[in-house]
Amino acid sequence: MASLKDATAIVGIGQTPFAKQLRASEKELACQAIVAALDDAGIAPSEVDAFASYTMEETDEVEVAKAVGAGDVTFFSKIGYGGGGSCATVGHLASAIATGQASVGIAWRSRKRGSGPRPWKNTTVQLPTPAQWTRPFGLLRPADEIAMLARRHMHEYGTTRDHLFNVALACRNRANQNPAAMMYERPLTRDMYMTSRWISEPLCLFDNCLETDGALACVIVSAERARDCRQKPVYVHSVAQGLPAQHHGMVNYWTDDPLSGPAWTAARHLWKQADFGPQDVDVAQIYDAFTPLIPLSLEGYGFCDRGEGGAFTEGGALESGGRLPINTGGGGLSEAYVHGFNLINEGVKQLRGTSTAQVPDAATCLVTAGEGVPTSALLLRAP
Repeated sequence: MASLKDATAIVGIGQTPFAKQLRASEKELACQAIVAALDDAGIAPSEVDAFASYTMEETDEVEVAKAVGAGDVTFFSKIGYGGGGSCATVGHLASAIATGQASVGIAWRSRKRGSGPRPWKNTTVQLPTPAQWTRPFGLLRPADEIAMLARRHMHEYGTTRDHLFNVALACRNRANQNPAAMMYERPLTRDMYMTSRWISEPLCLFDNCLETDGALACVIVSAERARDCRQKPVYVHSVAQGLPAQHHGMVNYWTDDPLSGPAWTAARHLWKQADFGPQDVDVAQIYDAFTPLIPLSLEGYGFCDRGEGGAFTEGGALESGGRLPINTGGGGLSEAYVHGFNLINEGVKQLRGTSTAQVPDAATCLVTAGEGVPTSALLLRAP
């Protein structure tokens, strides 16, 4: 069977500033991030012939291609399910390039969530079939749905708010080192966490991601071409998507086990294609729209046994120098929330050796997309 293993590499990354409110439009932000990524790679915009983004992206490839000056485009795709699509954008481009459909791919996400409307306020689209089982009963927001899973995990396995605080603190500590992070030099204490207002019990303010305006992009080429690019290549070692049987977004009502979410499906395929396992991952960028997603993902991707995700966070395990440093730029909780794309770029920085919270000699990195929705994941490897 043909393999994508190390056939392509990320050779350029770019981003805009992150803030609660930026004046530029989403199109402008997208183009700024893409041009920055191409400049980082040393590749001219006219060489771009492939694009991948999210179905939720308001900026389409036609307008982006014209604005940045791309050449003839021979591959383009969009990935569904919001945060679940981040890693899949890279995966789709890796597949296209490895099979000769394109040569230079751009993946991006541009979003004005900080200054834009809340999606759930649009009542005309609130009741597709799955939502008829949640919305009328008060589960209006993703936070409400993830709170249900968090409470179930607490009930079954003894997970505590201190475990969730460990997640929030690890992300905030790394953001405190990152000048680009929205929470740069804004420390978090246990008292601040425990006394903050509820958003959807048991999730408090600091269990929820930031509301951010900003954009990010990355450039993917073949492994052969990557050797001649401006930056050290970061190889796409393995990629997977995951949509479990009888899945029901976030709450997993119809599955035999609501706590075995899409991460478990993606992980089986991801590790099957890889030359290494969870024990060999030096650093992880784990999707953190909400703190409970970290324990759930730690279990799903095989870093600990079922039910041990909360306990895994103890003793500084997620901090720099811990057993699995995570979200070293601050993640969605404390750097920026742009549907997880900053986790991809941070993974590249780690394997280049340029992170603001660098893990010494990092050579392997797991990047995950949103748990709770149809998801995707990447294993990145240094040369």
